[in-house]
Amino acid sequence: MLLSWQSSPGSQGLLLWLLLATWEAGSGQLHYTVPEEAKHGTFVGRIAQDLGLELAELVPRLFRVASKDRGDLLEVNLQNGILFVNSRIDREALCGRSEECSIHLEVIVDRPLQVFHVEVEVRDINDNPPVFPETNKSIMVAESRPPETRFPLDGASDADIGVNSALTYRLDPSDYFALDTQNNRGQTSSLSLVLKKSLDREEIKEHILLLTASDGGKPELSGTVQLLITILDVNDNAPEFDRFIYKVRVLENARNGTMVINLNATDPDEGTNGDIIYSFRRPVSPAVGRAFSIDPKSGEVRMKSQLDFEENQLYEIPVEAVDKGNVPMTGHCTLLVEVLDVNDNAPEVTITSLSLPVREDAQPSTVIALVSVSDRDSGVNGQVTCSLTPHVPFKLVSTFKNYYSLVLDSALDRETTADYKVVVTAQDGGSPSLWATAIVSVEVADVNDNAPAFAQPEYTVFVKENNPPGAHIFTVSATDADAQENALVSYSLVERRVGERLLSSFVSVHAESGKVFALQPLDHEELELLQFQVSARDAGVPALGSNVTLQVFVLDENDNAPVLLPHGAVGAGGAVSELVPRSVGSGHVVTKVRAVDADSGYNAWLSYELQPAAGGTRSPFRVGLYTGEISTTRALDEADMQRQRLLVLVKDHGEPALTATATVLVSLVESGQAPKISSLASKSTATSEASLVTVNVYLIIAICAVSSLLVLTLLLYTALRCSAAPTEGVCGPGKPVLVCSSEVGTWSYSQQRRQRVCSGEGPPKTDLMAFSPSLPPLLGSAEETCQKERHVEHLKESAGISGAIHDIW
Repeated sequence: MLLSWQSSPGSQGLLLWLLLATWEAGSGQLHYTVPEEAKHGTFVGRIAQDLGLELAELVPRLFRVASKDRGDLLEVNLQNGILFVNSRIDREALCGRSEECSIHLEVIVDRPLQVFHVEVEVRDINDNPPVFPETNKSIMVAESRPPETRFPLDGASDADIGVNSALTYRLDPSDYFALDTQNNRGQTSSLSLVLKKSLDREEIKEHILLLTASDGGKPELSGTVQLLITILDVNDNAPEFDRFIYKVRVLENARNGTMVINLNATDPDEGTNGDIIYSFRRPVSPAVGRAFSIDPKSGEVRMKSQLDFEENQLYEIPVEAVDKGNVPMTGHCTLLVEVLDVNDNAPEVTITSLSLPVREDAQPSTVIALVSVSDRDSGVNGQVTCSLTPHVPFKLVSTFKNYYSLVLDSALDRETTADYKVVVTAQDGGSPSLWATAIVSVEVADVNDNAPAFAQPEYTVFVKENNPPGAHIFTVSATDADAQENALVSYSLVERRVGERLLSSFVSVHAESGKVFALQPLDHEELELLQFQVSARDAGVPALGSNVTLQVFVLDENDNAPVLLPHGAVGAGGAVSELVPRSVGSGHVVTKVRAVDADSGYNAWLSYELQPAAGGTRSPFRVGLYTGEISTTRALDEADMQRQRLLVLVKDHGEPALTATATVLVSLVESGQAPKISSLASKSTATSEASLVTVNVYLIIAICAVSSLLVLTLLLYTALRCSAAPTEGVCGPGKPVLVCSSEVGTWSYSQQRRQRVCSGEGPPKTDLMAFSPSLPPLLGSAEETCQKERHVEHLKESAGISGAIHDIW
């Protein structure tokens, strides 16, 4: 093994220990040399010793060798620190034909970390012989070639380098051929076989020579190639065809591979000079090249693809026959192929001048499109008839030979059929006949002939009163069977007056969405039913429209507190004063608190409570829960205060409940003073009651007259509504109910459900309310019957009665 040392010029004269110290600093490189093909375990160098490392520290310092791209060709024995060959090294595989070939190693040790670079040069040996591109080389030489003719040869190659790849050539002795070797500037050799004298095929037909190449290695290696030189005969006769022109007929539907003709040419020469190759004379037209092929040996002409009479009726094919002589000679002829027509082309349908789309109100005989048909075949195969799909409102009208007009045959309706797929069929007269179809998509254009339609003619809407302004209360929707702008629906109110105001001040409708909005808070006490119409119109020209009726019922909410009615002697602050003798017994009625509530149902159902006296003193009076009657709970005595202040809380049954407070001042008087006071009170009471009776008589007469008129109007309205719609609506009149004074209060003789109906005929109709006069009960059994029915009537009417007035005794 060869060990060399490379470092900086200033360190060449240093001692070995100084060099080792320099290696530890990383300023140098170890260099080894190893021959290729060395066996496994071949010694390369004492790498640990050369790097100045102790054998004992190799393992603790994690001594390791790394090579980027050379794998595991070299390894280090950590026991003795020797670098050895681990696997076969092939210089030619490693570096190719490069002059320099080295394996670069990195030696790494830790504690401290040090990196050393080692270069192992791989030395070439002569292990590759020269190799020719082929082992047998055939050379054709015509017997007519003159002397000094040169025939180039391919040289050999050697994978080694240097002297091992320097090649020399030698040729077996021959009287006719010699080897000429010329070296060029690129250190490569050019080989040529030189003809020394004229050849005679009849004397020697072939020459076999051995060409040897030897390298300069020791030992010398060589390679050979056998040269087979064939002497060719001179060609002096051209091939000849039987005829100069050949004529053939072929059906255009003949299958691929069908033989058209078998051409034959003869050549009197012998051997290859008499062997003939058939071909189409160049240049070959693309049509001939696609349709026909010729067998170069037999001369058979066959079909290569489908023929088409409509493209080519006649093919003129020039054919040549070439022998295989050294100087080829050629014979010529012409092949004429006539193509016979068959019915292989379906008719073609062309649609032009489309007048689309077609309005649905177009008149019959309107021209929709122009149709033309054609067939590329000839004779009967090209005669075409045209027809149309049955059961369509169109027909074909012949205008000229193979020209038709597609016209409207009957009326169209886009809403029934928006488009038609009309199939035009063209059929030729061939056998079997062929046909083709074309589809005409006829779109029917919309005409505004359908008005918007609502799902039902009337809608009922329930809205709570006191709604916020702009609240959405309902959405109307209408559909239009037309299309595009003809189906674009817009909504509007049918304006009219509601009382003294316009309808548009109450509600509005969004033109696009159909949403109905309440423009202001609705009041059940003023307006219970708002009836109006919404119009839906499309955007067609002219526009079409329809109306729908909306009945908006305003539902009551508890937004009115009870209101006290004046009764008897009213003092300061609205208090009522009453005189009571001390001699009265338990259950004596002192007075009655009267109150009304503008709401309806439970919101107008009033109850009365007596507020406890100040200081927790128990009062000798009580108030009826639903009647409002203030009466004594026991007999009065001297211990009772002379003047007592009673606070009566009047509360409705709404959610939340609203209240009012009545103040009653009760003065206790002695029994002797009572007649005077009572007589005065009786006179005043009699006078007031007489005037009240007179007023009530007229009031009852007026109420009866107006009520009769109202009932008659409602009956007539109900009859008209029921004749239009058989279902029973909410507009039917309620049953009259006799109102009786009871513990559930005093109810008015009115409709079970009073409504203010706002229609287009005029202002709202206000219902009538009859109040019970403050008279003592005159009917015994009738009042008892009423007392039994009062609570039942309240439960039946509480959900629907509005504007009930409590007249409490």
